[in-house]
Amino acid sequence: MTCHQPQGRAARKSWRCRGAVLALGLASLAASAAPTSGFDARNFGGMGGMRFRNVGPYRGGRVCAVTGVRGRPATFYFGSTGGGVWKTDDAGTRWEPISDRDFSTGSVGAIAVAPSDANVIYVGTGESQMRANVAAGDGVYRSTDAGKSWLNVGLRETQHISRVVVDPRDADTVYVAALGHAWGPNPERGVYRSRDGGRSWRLVLFLDDKTGAADLAMDPHNPRVLFAAFWQAYRAPWSIESGGPASGLYRSTDGGDSWRKLAGGLPEGVVGRIGVAVSAARQDRVWAIVEAVDGGLFRSDDGGEQWLRVSSAHALRQRAWYYSWVYADPRQPDTVYLPNVELNKSIDGGRTFTVVGPRFSDNHDLWIDPDDPQRMILGNDGGARISLNGGRTWSSEDNQPTSQIY
Repeated sequence: MTCHQPQGRAARKSWRCRGAVLALGLASLAASAAPTSGFDARNFGGMGGMRFRNVGPYRGGRVCAVTGVRGRPATFYFGSTGGGVWKTDDAGTRWEPISDRDFSTGSVGAIAVAPSDANVIYVGTGESQMRANVAAGDGVYRSTDAGKSWLNVGLRETQHISRVVVDPRDADTVYVAALGHAWGPNPERGVYRSRDGGRSWRLVLFLDDKTGAADLAMDPHNPRVLFAAFWQAYRAPWSIESGGPASGLYRSTDGGDSWRKLAGGLPEGVVGRIGVAVSAARQDRVWAIVEAVDGGLFRSDDGGEQWLRVSSAHALRQRAWYYSWVYADPRQPDTVYLPNVELNKSIDGGRTFTVVGPRFSDNHDLWIDPDDPQRMILGNDGGARISLNGGRTWSSEDNQPTSQIY
């Protein structure tokens, strides 16, 4: 086919001719490149084939699930939102992936080690930080050999799990706070309980198909007392709808068999995401960070019956759908931590705060050793970092190849 450059009014028609030539050339190229004998997997396997390898950047990505182990000062775990579960036995000098062989998802929303048996670990998959690029999970995994092997023990349709809590007296009794589907209603939301290590589950608190459990806390003084934060939320690619009539804080005093919604000073009207923590340093002290027009940090000193707002500072409650976690110091009753853009700490009962922790924005999960509050692990958008001196210095995240591109 020959195409000549026309003159005058016909000049613009030349582009059609050139396009025809280009299309014909591409078609010929595709035909010549098409395999004649089909795909041969041998060309892509073995020592001489193609393999995936990490070319960088070699640094940590977003982490929303961390934990240490009581009595093992150098052992910690974290769950990445895209890279599965990792373990260190040398306080963060070196991390090893421990879930790749058994997990079918890389998104982790919660992790907990059984206080009565350090070999038993539960992982809830699917992060609960409702970004537009949030990744769903496939339920709960359990290990009985400190992470060497894992078994999926159900709740696959929960998709996003915000917290896992294990009874300190029994490694087979575990509670799961399931937020549920991010993009639409589903009935697998709420608080689940298992008394046989995940072989069977009971949905002990369900409100509706739009409202899921965003946090869960157990009273260190009485494991039968539980606080569950429920959040009505809907994610769209361009927005997030946060809050609804069923959102709120609920309490059980019988191990999850029955629940009651708490009020007594908590915000009225539309309530969004809530984080809750129970103090081990002072009986009946409970903390809650509440998303609402008149929200902020609330404290109760009578087990949740009455609440006092102790701070409405913007730094504690900005982008509530992305943060809204609170952690009580296990030894100092007036010391409380709130991860947000920065890691915020108060030592005067929540009245004033200072910024502590590594200088990396977007902090999410925090674990503090109940026996030694100087030992802690923090999860943020830069990975997991460990401190052995109460937050004055932190380990590096440059040894975690879990960075994300989005």
